[in-house]
Amino acid sequence: MHFALSPEQQAVQKLAREFAQGQIAPGAAARDKTGEFPSAIFRQLGELGLLGLPFSEEVGGAGGDTISYALAVEEIARCCAATALSYAAHISLGCAPFYLFGAKEQQQKWLPPLCRGDFLGAFGLTEPNAGSDAGGTQTKARLEDGQWVINGSKCWITNADHAGCVVATAVTDKGGVYGSISSIIIPTGTPGYTVRSRYQKLGMRASNTCELFFDDVKVPEANLLGQRGLGFKQFLKVLDGGRIAIGALAVGIAQASLEAALKYARERTQFGQPIAKFQAIAFKLADMATHVEVARTMVLKAAWLKDNGRPFTKEAAMAKLFASEIATKAALEAVQIHGGYGYVDEFPVERYLRDAKLCEIGEGTSEVLRLVIARQLGCFQ
Repeated sequence: MHFALSPEQQAVQKLAREFAQGQIAPGAAARDKTGEFPSAIFRQLGELGLLGLPFSEEVGGAGGDTISYALAVEEIARCCAATALSYAAHISLGCAPFYLFGAKEQQQKWLPPLCRGDFLGAFGLTEPNAGSDAGGTQTKARLEDGQWVINGSKCWITNADHAGCVVATAVTDKGGVYGSISSIIIPTGTPGYTVRSRYQKLGMRASNTCELFFDDVKVPEANLLGQRGLGFKQFLKVLDGGRIAIGALAVGIAQASLEAALKYARERTQFGQPIAKFQAIAFKLADMATHVEVARTMVLKAAWLKDNGRPFTKEAAMAKLFASEIATKAALEAVQIHGGYGYVDEFPVERYLRDAKLCEIGEGTSEVLRLVIARQLGCFQ
């Protein structure tokens, strides 16, 4: 077993860390208060080649691997989880469908500007009545005179206000249940396509989250992504990869929580000594450090499996499940170690806690992930 990062992976980690600490961290607290989307930061991420990090150079990407991508997500999340969420959604959900299933013409049209950061990508899956049961999609698309006519709505869609297009799932055939769903590319500005941002969120406030509405939206038949009727299988594969990224994001939040708690515990003096010297606090920090290290190792293992073309569905679900729950627990402990100061925005740990909770919900709730893992174990055969 070999745990050392390659020189290329180390370079990506260093680049992401320095950029995140220098450019992303300083405005994180302010963006959390205002909800302002960091457009300038994303333009810089594009200039650095990080928006197309895990995609081949032939389609405009940087030619990196999934491990490098996970490392970049973690470093960004340590400084601003909301920025990391939009970054991960852009790559894992906005770009990956084109990379995995797009025809050559579709890849050439959409992936280079997505990787450059001309605009972001978005993936329209979740609906008001189709959340964990994404196969229950109610948005419909019918083929009429060489065009797809789409009607329906989506919710909780990341980056849609800043996207050049959305890949939306829709029922295209009557036969079957899950086999009737297809993926269709809908460019921004298409008549009948409306994006609305109105969510007031607990955390991840600087990450753009939208509702989408399709009212007789018409796009060419050629905008079908991949094969007709295979949308359900497509988004399961997309979500497998996305869970690695959300796991890395959760590790970043957990690491930030640990660092903040350790710093405070060393500086805060009670009863004549730093509180880090009290066993009750020291053991909390020891547990946090252990959990963070285990979560990171699991995320990187899932990324390694993906990079090497091996099955990774179970491992990605495990990594995302464990890391997300550890992130919330680490943030809670960080608040507890800070005491009353942890409950106010004078210190960042209250933001870490609010941001962490989303990781247990997005891209598969903890409950759904346990079902995925149990299915992989053969429990339901």
